Amino acid sequence: MAVSGFEGFEKRLELHFFGDDNDPTVTTMGLRLLDFESLENVLRVVQCTVVSAVGNHFFDAYVLSESSLFVYPTKIIIKTCGTTQLLKSIRPLIHLAKNLGLTICGCRYTRGTFIFPKSQPFPHINFKQEVIYIEENLPNNLCFRKASVMPSKNPSYSWHVFSAASDNGAHFSDGEFTVEVCMTELDRVLARKFFKTGGDSAAKEMTELTGIGNINPRALICDFVFDPCGYSMNGVDGDRYSTVHVTPEDGFSYASFEYVGSVYDDQDDIVETLKKAVQVFKPATVSVSTTSHRREVWTRVAHAMEPLGLKCRSFAMDEFPTAGTVVFQTFTAARRK
Repeated sequence: MAVSGFEGFEKRLELHFFGDDNDPTVTTMGLRLLDFESLENVLRVVQCTVVSAVGNHFFDAYVLSESSLFVYPTKIIIKTCGTTQLLKSIRPLIHLAKNLGLTICGCRYTRGTFIFPKSQPFPHINFKQEVIYIEENLPNNLCFRKASVMPSKNPSYSWHVFSAASDNGAHFSDGEFTVEVCMTELDRVLARKFFKTGGDSAAKEMTELTGIGNINPRALICDFVFDPCGYSMNGVDGDRYSTVHVTPEDGFSYASFEYVGSVYDDQDDIVETLKKAVQVFKPATVSVSTTSHRREVWTRVAHAMEPLGLKCRSFAMDEFPTAGTVVFQTFTAARRK
């Protein structure tokens, strides 16, 4: 393992808001009315920028210099890697939303265990400090709060979760689930495909060459290649997003895959989607976090990993206010102990 390098493990922040349900502007546009300059100002505080964007009838998706941003009418998700200061976006986002007549009603923050924790700036020095900072910047109406570190047999693969909600609920959909996949020790040959070799069409070529475009063929893909290496993409499929981020350097190689689905989908689709995403990288270690109100999702994860030669090494489950059940599982190549 390298002493220092680029931090692939992302920090993820999800904020939910509510407004006047009788105002069609709130339900149809809401946060999407934020002008680009306002979003840029928030991202400047976080220390990242927009490099590419796409949108549809339901939401806007931005590829960032450090991961992704998704803006829905009453929900915003920011996912950033490296040494970004993600939590510094909470206060300005609440303020901007308030100017649109929206009030925060839910917050969820998740991350894995950093590869290079000593490189992280305030307030990401440690999870305790992160929780203190979040709580100081959330209004009192988010009274149902919980923080938890979900363990695994390997201390390098813990899952950190903070959730807060107001008494009127955070409006996390009962039928919706989120899957967050973190992969390390990528296959070296496959990782080399994420080094830039082409020109303006390098991102599109990389998406096709690596098989990322086949993970969800229905999705409209917005992709970006970094120089000299690294890759990010957002997939837009109706009201659902998916995202992939890759740090391919040997010694601290990392890739992530996240997507949103519905428990009403064909359960085999969950298995196939996960299999296709992991096969792109053939990692030695995989951690999968699922957030859902139903058990159908996490029970399917092992079905996706086992055929790829990955064995479940640890399993942890915890309940969070209105956010539902978070299940954290880790897998390593079956040949490893």
